[in-house]
Amino acid sequence: MKRYANSAEAPDFDAPQIVRRTRRRRAVGIGAVAVVLLAAGGGTALATSVAGGSHSEASSTATKSDATTLLFDNHGVTIPMDFSRLDLVLAKQALLKTQTKLGTVTEKAVKDCKPGSVVGVDPHTPKIVKSGDSVNLTLCAS
Repeated sequence: MKRYANSAEAPDFDAPQIVRRTRRRRAVGIGAVAVVLLAAGGGTALATSVAGGSHSEASSTATKSDATTLLFDNHGVTIPMDFSRLDLVLAKQALLKTQTKLGTVTEKAVKDCKPGSVVGVDPHTPKIVKSGDSVNLTLCAS
């Protein structure tokens, strides 16, 4: 029996190749899951945020609040700002935070509004405003 103890060769394992194959399979699996999520629409928000957001028109339908909503482009990220309940002083402060300039201020007679409050901004949604642009305000006349 002792003659046969060392006669068979030990199996040869290529550990680095096994590790590479495992990593490759894992990467292919993760990539396949990502493709399925993107195809199903689950990764739309992720794809938009990675790509830097959309610089095109944000919405094609206008609602009543769109007239007082300003879309501000902050380094590729679009931030909606609602001016509907602000007076002129607070609106100026909001424009200072976004580093936009105050354009013309006009008054308009509108039913059921607080005198001096903002009833419109120009440009408004769906147009996007960047730092340094001018924003015109329309206030409710008393």
